[in-house]
Amino acid sequence: MEVTYEELDRAIWRKATRSGDNGNCLEVAPLSGGRVGIRDTEAPGQPPYVVSASVWTAFIDGAKKGEFDF
Repeated sequence: MEVTYEELDRAIWRKATRSGDNGNCLEVAPLSGGRVGIRDTEAPGQPPYVVSASVWTAFIDGAKKGEFDF
C-alpha cells in the first residue's frame, strides 16, 4: 500500500517536546495501515521516510536502551 501526498499533507506531525523550536529535529506522524512517517525539519522539501509500525517500535526500543548513543 503506497502512501499518497494527500495522506502526508493531512497527517498530524509531531516532534518531541524537548526538541525546542530551533528546527533541528525529526517529526513523526501515524499513517494508514499502521505505518509511521518520519521527516526532517531541516529538509522540508524532502519526502518523509515511511516505515512499518514494527520498524518504528524497534527503533524506539533501541533509542530507549541507548543503542544509538554516540
